[in-house]
Amino acid sequence: MSVELSVYPLGPLQVNTCLLRDGAACAIVDPTVGVAPLVRQVLQDGAQLQCLLLTHGHGDHIAGIEEVRALVPEVPVFCPAADAHMLSDPQANLSVLVGILTQPGEPDRLLNPGDTVSVGQSLWQVLDTSGHTAGGVSYYCAQAEVAIVGDSLFAGGIGRYDLPGGSFRRLRDNVRAHLFTLPGPTRVIPGHGPETTIQVERTTNQFFLLS
Repeated sequence: MSVELSVYPLGPLQVNTCLLRDGAACAIVDPTVGVAPLVRQVLQDGAQLQCLLLTHGHGDHIAGIEEVRALVPEVPVFCPAADAHMLSDPQANLSVLVGILTQPGEPDRLLNPGDTVSVGQSLWQVLDTSGHTAGGVSYYCAQAEVAIVGDSLFAGGIGRYDLPGGSFRRLRDNVRAHLFTLPGPTRVIPGHGPETTIQVERTTNQFFLLS
């Protein structure tokens, strides 16, 4: 099995939209504004877009869903269960505050920690990294040695926890329990900014060393 991961910083907030590909099967994680050219390229390459995966329900991470649906109307949207309501409420997803008004509607599949999502032959574990939002998750593939963590963990930082549904204690504890227990070389792809590794963040991230 060979999983290909490509990261595309897109939109005004430079969301790290990720393309996962295993053979002819692929998935897009956190589709935001400007994702349409990526989808067109995927289709031109003859790949099958299996699903859209969301790490959480904030507007900048869901703003490209309608762009994708315009090209692949049947594509299912997988969303953390506790954030599902945010997809239908611009107030809850905060898109009214950042000028990217979006409400793509109800997701097709609700995800909970412990679930597994398959993309081709690759398996992605759904990890609880809530605390930035009430339902935030990360996607971890052991075979590919990579975790896509949304806005829970950044290179040298963590996600905001002062927004509705946020909790510093919950975010800190979940990152420690569900991300920092992964193998040290695991690549970490955050929702914004540069990638890092579990080992680097576990040993140098001041938010965890000082709390």
